[in-house]
Amino acid sequence: MQSMAERLLLGTAVLLCANVAHEGPIKMNLIKNPGRRAGLLYLLLMGAPLRLIYIPAKLFVPGDAAATANNIATHETLFRLGILAELFTGVAVIFLTLAFYDLFKPVNRKLAALVVILGGVLPAAINFANVWTDAAALTLARGGAGLLTARGANVLSTFDQPQREALMMLSLHLHNQVVNAAQIFWGLWLLPLAILIYRSRFIPRFVAVWLTVNGFAYVAMSL
Repeated sequence: MQSMAERLLLGTAVLLCANVAHEGPIKMNLIKNPGRRAGLLYLLLMGAPLRLIYIPAKLFVPGDAAATANNIATHETLFRLGILAELFTGVAVIFLTLAFYDLFKPVNRKLAALVVILGGVLPAAINFANVWTDAAALTLARGGAGLLTARGANVLSTFDQPQREALMMLSLHLHNQVVNAAQIFWGLWLLPLAILIYRSRFIPRFVAVWLTVNGFAYVAMSL
């Protein structure tokens, strides 16, 4: 679910897109203006709820591994789109935080670099590493179709269907656990960003206060 922090960040990005100019009297174009670039990049993150919210609600049946496996196999394209959205989100957050770095480095270069690390590099690495759990779940839901040994046998043929479905549910559970761990960084990166916004003076300071509250809330929810 999109949190208040995310909605607030979107509002901040729109504000930056509309009002922030680079140093100097001449406003820069869309590509060179880091505020506008951050606003547009943030909009690209709207694909993240596809895997986090929509797919679990549509395909996953709590306590019913067989129904979940059938749904994933039946809607394989949708599930693959969720994997692609997760990879795309990992790339987008890197470029988003780099745009914030360009915007806020005149305020404090070290804090701006911390935004990139906590909000871009680490969450992206977690996203990329977490894709294997969905790939495993999809393979297990399909019964290992396409996985062949050197002798042409299905490598999952030694497992019966209930066992494959149980392993699939384990993979989905591991995916959720990694997402819960990632929430720590979703919260931590808001803290240096809030400090930068507070010091910058070209964004209302109440935004910084609100981001701080939501940053601590994210961390608390992940524990």
